[in-house]
Amino acid sequence: MKLKCIAVDDEPLALELVSKFIEQTSFLSLEAKFDNAIQALGYLNQNDIDLIFLDIQMPDLSGMELARIIDGKNSLKKPKIIFSTAYNQFAIEGYKVDALDYLLKPFSYEEFLKASTKAYQFYENQSKQQSDKKENDKPSEYIFLKVEYSLVKVMLKEIAYIEAYKDYVKVHLAGKPNPLLTLTSMKSMEEMLPSEKFMRVHRSYIINLDHIDTVSRNTVNIGGTNISVSENYKDNFMEFLNRWVG
Repeated sequence: MKLKCIAVDDEPLALELVSKFIEQTSFLSLEAKFDNAIQALGYLNQNDIDLIFLDIQMPDLSGMELARIIDGKNSLKKPKIIFSTAYNQFAIEGYKVDALDYLLKPFSYEEFLKASTKAYQFYENQSKQQSDKKENDKPSEYIFLKVEYSLVKVMLKEIAYIEAYKDYVKVHLAGKPNPLLTLTSMKSMEEMLPSEKFMRVHRSYIINLDHIDTVSRNTVNIGGTNISVSENYKDNFMEFLNRWVG
């Protein structure tokens, strides 16, 4: 992972030094550099940036003012800021705009690297959290069904189709001669199952789309069993079928 950076400083030597430090740091990528905050703001409005190395005292628009503008934006991806300045009185104000760090000029590459590593770790942790969230958001691969007096773990991929049976439902498993009988409703089963894999095709049937063997007119065949597609569910099924055939 490389962090996309810009450097902003009205002092040419300081700007060149920060740019050089960025370029020699393996996990940073220098996308642009500016000698004033107004040009930097225009660039930020058009480009996604991860990290800004920002001087504070600049004419027209100061670094702190630019940071407040960025902090006030209603954006999911705001760049993080590392301030650089010759004056230490801005440290508390810098943290108020959620700056990651504060480099006091003149600073060494070691100090620069320490601050940059903090930024890298921030984005690495953010990426891990997002990855963990996506993993947790994945639909489960199984469900538990109450069968008689026990809870039975059933793998979704093994369910061929589900059939209404009075106050119960029959869960037919691929390759198994006898269905599981559980006291629940078809509506509850439909809500429990992932819609990208299961479809209700009749008030009495929910099918696993992966288990369809053949389709003929208003009927699907799963494991030798013909299941009717009723008019109420025909449009959804035809939409799936067009994607399947396509």
